[in-house]
Amino acid sequence: MASEMLYPVMPVFLKSIGFSVLLIGLLEGIAEGTAGISKGYFGKRSDATGRRVPFVQLGYALSAISKPLMALSVFPLWIFIARTTDRLGKGIRTGARDAILSAEATPATKARVFGLHRAFDTAGAFIGPTLALVFLYFYPNHYESLFLVAFIPGVVSIFLTLLLKEPKTAMVEKKQFTFFSFLSYWREAPASYRKLVAGLLFFTLINSSDVFLLLKVKEAGLSDPMVIGVYIFYNLVYAVFSYPAGMLADRWGLKNTLVLGLFLFAVVYSGMSFSGNLWWFGILFLLYGIYAACTESIAKAWITNICAPNDTATAVGSFTAFQSIFSLMASVLAGWIWYSWGAAALFLITGALAFFVSLYFIGLKTKA
Repeated sequence: MASEMLYPVMPVFLKSIGFSVLLIGLLEGIAEGTAGISKGYFGKRSDATGRRVPFVQLGYALSAISKPLMALSVFPLWIFIARTTDRLGKGIRTGARDAILSAEATPATKARVFGLHRAFDTAGAFIGPTLALVFLYFYPNHYESLFLVAFIPGVVSIFLTLLLKEPKTAMVEKKQFTFFSFLSYWREAPASYRKLVAGLLFFTLINSSDVFLLLKVKEAGLSDPMVIGVYIFYNLVYAVFSYPAGMLADRWGLKNTLVLGLFLFAVVYSGMSFSGNLWWFGILFLLYGIYAACTESIAKAWITNICAPNDTATAVGSFTAFQSIFSLMASVLAGWIWYSWGAAALFLITGALAFFVSLYFIGLKTKA
């Protein structure tokens, strides 16, 4: 709720303080890439120490602290620091949190467990922007005040993490390692892991920040409340479909569900290349919400089914670390394409490449 309260507001806020589309892409890319590298390290450290909960608690604390930091200054370097602090918190908690979820599931229920987590997470992503929309309705352009309001649910999340108990299944691996030791997992991991992650990373390279989708909606002439409203609708669809998508994946197959999601992504991005009204974007964001429900939690469930239980945080952390690096490149590349050739070119190219990625997964033969 705290993070997503600000996400649809960020592109509007950044443009209001003088950020260009290219600089917005650079900001999102660097924040995700710089902080994302920490996902591999802290995932590896969680496995090595056999601890999960402290990483989750620290991660949520940093993300909460980043909210009031955004309100202190509009100096570009400070904005970069505050945004990266939020993403660093995500990097610290991701591997350990997903390891806890994996420990609570069996291979037959893995997708629905991750889907349930995603449903609750995205419910917060629905409530947050809704509150932001109400706040900006009464206090237009008071972005700094909204950053302070977002600190409140962030603090609540910190206290809720104190209720977590350390999983009894956590295993300890007493080895010395450095910050980049997680990179060695690529060589040690099963071949099926490498094939799966290779496909997911190529998709990440073409899957730029959702900020560009919101900028496209804004460019089409929709008002700020409408832009936020579209994003709220997307998160509502995402939340509603996440658990059913997990149940579908457990029965129909993880690969089949993931391919369906990638195909929907290709349709959405191709559709975004055309101008439209609120109804047009509403249909596209409906499909985009279903795509998201069929991919993110499904991919993590697939990865945790492939790796050994004592490598879960490392496997997920390594993937998400590489994913963040590729997200950096994706956002910077997307900003450059938009700047050079326009929005239509960006969305058409992305849609076409996503279709070919779906074909790769159709031909992928690995445990799912």
